[in-house]
Amino acid sequence: MTEFLVEFFSEEIPARMQARAADDLKRLVTEKLATNGLSFTTAAAHSTPRRLALVVDGLPERTADVREEKKGPRVGSPEQAVAGFLKSAGLTSLDQCEQRDTGKGVFYFAVAEKKGRATAEVLAEIIPAVMAELPWPKSMRWGTGTVRWVRPLHSIIALFGGRVLDGGFDLGGTLGRVDFGNSTRGHRFLAPDSFTVESFADYREKLRAAKVVLDREERKAKIKADAEAVAGGQGLTLSPDDALLEEVAGLVEWPVVLMGSIDESFMDVPSEVLITSMRTHQKYFAALDSAGRMAPRFIVVANTETVDGGKAVVAGNERVLRARLSDAKFFWDQDRKTKLEARLPALEKITFHAKLGTVAEKVARVQALSAEIARRIGADAGAAGRAALLSKADLVSEVVGEFPEVQGIMGRYYALGQGESAEVADAIAAHYKPLGPSDSCPNAPVSVAVALADKIDTLVGFFAIDEKPTGSKDPYALRRAALGVIRLVLENGLRLPLSAVFAAAHGAYTVGGFAPADTVSADLTAFIADRLKVVLREQGVRHDLVDSVFALGGGDDLVRLLARVKALQTFVGSEEGANLLAAYKRASNIVRIEEKKDGASFDQPVDAARLAQPEEQALSAALNEASATAKPLLDAEDFTGTMAALARLRGPVDAFFDKVTVNAEDKDLRANRLRLLTQIRTTLNAVADFSKIEG
Repeated sequence: MTEFLVEFFSEEIPARMQARAADDLKRLVTEKLATNGLSFTTAAAHSTPRRLALVVDGLPERTADVREEKKGPRVGSPEQAVAGFLKSAGLTSLDQCEQRDTGKGVFYFAVAEKKGRATAEVLAEIIPAVMAELPWPKSMRWGTGTVRWVRPLHSIIALFGGRVLDGGFDLGGTLGRVDFGNSTRGHRFLAPDSFTVESFADYREKLRAAKVVLDREERKAKIKADAEAVAGGQGLTLSPDDALLEEVAGLVEWPVVLMGSIDESFMDVPSEVLITSMRTHQKYFAALDSAGRMAPRFIVVANTETVDGGKAVVAGNERVLRARLSDAKFFWDQDRKTKLEARLPALEKITFHAKLGTVAEKVARVQALSAEIARRIGADAGAAGRAALLSKADLVSEVVGEFPEVQGIMGRYYALGQGESAEVADAIAAHYKPLGPSDSCPNAPVSVAVALADKIDTLVGFFAIDEKPTGSKDPYALRRAALGVIRLVLENGLRLPLSAVFAAAHGAYTVGGFAPADTVSADLTAFIADRLKVVLREQGVRHDLVDSVFALGGGDDLVRLLARVKALQTFVGSEEGANLLAAYKRASNIVRIEEKKDGASFDQPVDAARLAQPEEQALSAALNEASATAKPLLDAEDFTGTMAALARLRGPVDAFFDKVTVNAEDKDLRANRLRLLTQIRTTLNAVADFSKIEG
């Protein structure tokens, strides 16, 4: 078994494209290997700013010989059928075919023996095909070339078993072909000379000697460890930022971590603004003091070593950062001169959506809805309305205009600065939350009310104009909004009737052309149910259990629904529950078949006088007792107790099916027994629609 190594060496690849390109390279190559019948043991892709590399180990020297058979027409078939078969098989005469008795007659078979090919030949064809198919988000042509690639391509390593493959990649025009070779270059500044390699191990070690850390995860680990060490040397800690770490790992081949200082004059600017400015424009990490506050320090990852230990690099970055933060401080100082209320008229000039009005109109709707929700969940309606009124005002501030990532956060600072209460200010900051599964969820009542109102207004509006998510497309992030509603309700245990809130949100819109409120509410309830299934599936809850509970209606109380689903999951997972589910399905199937046969329903009360056998008498009594016991428990939302009451039906149900013949010759007796089976279905369906439960 032999190793295959390929490297594409180019000018700097944008950091955001590298990891995906490495994955695509591995996928495309391994797919083409499989298509050519080549198996392998391992495949690993790597990326740095100037190279994509892939090593595949365990490849055979040749592809296997292949015997292909194609069955043709029966011997003696019409000449036209035979001619068509020969043409499709690439043959000219029946003498080239075999005749075989298949047991159903004698048929012609075309047999082709295809000799295996040298793996090196196959790989030489795969490489340019893969290069042409790599799905770069953006690519370019350079010079007189006609072929597109992410950045100007300099060389291609293509080794199989240490031998250079024969071939290359044609760039078109007068640029000609980049031939396959065995040489590459190291770090642009620290080791720019070319060198040759013989294997992946040789390649990796020579790159390291040439100041290139090939493995992306190794670079990330080194950056993080060195940054933590540098911060720790100053008695500080590194502010965690996984996204920035991922990006910086794509900017350097030989990471050198340095620390610089921030002028104290900038430290009165909110830390969120400072950090956003540093990470967005300069790719700097922040450091925190022992109290968790931002320290007047920044951490920069250079891509080179210097003779002065990085002093000039740090000084240059400090100068650049000073200019950046001067702008941020100016915006911060200017913004505080204008109160949030004074910014509200500017929202009238911002369109939320062409069919849903301006941002100012959205604010008015969310203000009314926030107060309504606050009253329902026991929050301060006045504070919720005030927070909603001011929630979008910071969108027209200078800081948010420059750093959109801090919308809401800046609103909180401005609100506190003008004397608003802490709960109003906090609600302004939190009303966009949660932004995703890893984001924190508001728990302060006023914040929860405003966050819910903002998301529900958006959901109702877009559903009313039929702008629902389709397939993988969700341009207005409605799935995220629905998941946010679910988290806000469940994590805060809110007994909030969503259908009533949907109706209130629908009524706040004044534009025409909307779907009716009941249609929007039904569609949104189903949409929320689908999103809830996703949430519960991640928690190990089966989707069919959610369906079975939603089928009862009243699915707009998510807290009650979740409690019922979890109790049902425990019940169905028990031996009694599983057997009772099987009995339910058996009873339902019998009743359905007999109803279809008779053209009649058996959904009538059981006639106690016609219960002939002890087993059917016991089942009837048990069903009556279970119904009587379950109803108050259901009303009290004691779903675990309800399931326990139903579990006691197992014995009588098993005995009934074991001893009683449902389709008795006496038609009245048969009808009564079918009514008894219908009662099993009715009793269990009071808890959930058991017909929707799989198994």
